[in-house]
Amino acid sequence: MAVILGLNYTFVSEFILIGFSTFPHLQLMFFLLFLLMYLFTLLGNLLIMATIWSEHSLHTPMYLFLCALSISEIFYTFAIIPRMLADLLSTLHSIAFLACASQMFFSFTFGFTHSFLLTVMGYDRYVAICHPLRYNVLMSPRGCACLVAWSWVGGSFMGTVVTTAIFNLTFCGPNEIHHFTCHVPPLLKLACGENVLEVAKGVVTVCITALLGCFLLILLSYAFIVATILKIPSAEGRHKAFSTCASHLTVVVVHYGFASVIYLKPKGPKSLEGDTLMGITYTVLTPFLSPIIFTSGTRS
Repeated sequence: MAVILGLNYTFVSEFILIGFSTFPHLQLMFFLLFLLMYLFTLLGNLLIMATIWSEHSLHTPMYLFLCALSISEIFYTFAIIPRMLADLLSTLHSIAFLACASQMFFSFTFGFTHSFLLTVMGYDRYVAICHPLRYNVLMSPRGCACLVAWSWVGGSFMGTVVTTAIFNLTFCGPNEIHHFTCHVPPLLKLACGENVLEVAKGVVTVCITALLGCFLLILLSYAFIVATILKIPSAEGRHKAFSTCASHLTVVVVHYGFASVIYLKPKGPKSLEGDTLMGITYTVLTPFLSPIIFTSGTRS
């Protein structure tokens, strides 16, 4: 729906999410598959949280950070997947302007909170392995609470910056978003005005800088961790030290691997089907894999 403002411009009051409409014969299959994956994601994260809070022996920084990570993942998937599942069963795929802005805000907020918490967990592993005698001092309960709080503040800041920048643009007809969520690139294609290119460059720069900053800090942590582990004389000691990092490192590779595909993919011919399928990797697949990786790592 669009409200006419003048001769050449209209104000878009709602958007149409094209999403999976390009796969009309597969929508029911997608619905069942994504519903099962979403329920498993919720169940896995809730079980992680319940186990950590019920077992007093798990009230350590590493597991408390994991609990915070599960919370952010639940909120992140809740901001996107229920709406996506509803659209798969509906013939009306419209989303109100404010609802679209809210979805973008919460998805970016919890998505970047997830990245910041992974960075904090990398620092926790660095302190535990490289400075074990100072671990209780450096990772005190108050210090851990501050790290978690700053991760949430950082995620909220990123969500506010990106959403404000995008939705301060003027959107002209048509109002069809070629995605199943209110994603930045397809929304930018609907914007009009002289500052669209500057906003696009600014948003991409901010997102890439934040992601690369977190990734480089994690790499730095693991550079020191590997150097310390190699100094351990026994093979059993090296294996034990590395096993405490394996699940976190695996999730980092999955998380940043899929994020790099989104933000660093080369420019070229794009298809709606390709963008839709690519979007599944970071909205459905990554949250689905995370509880599996952490619980299997914990058991080992």
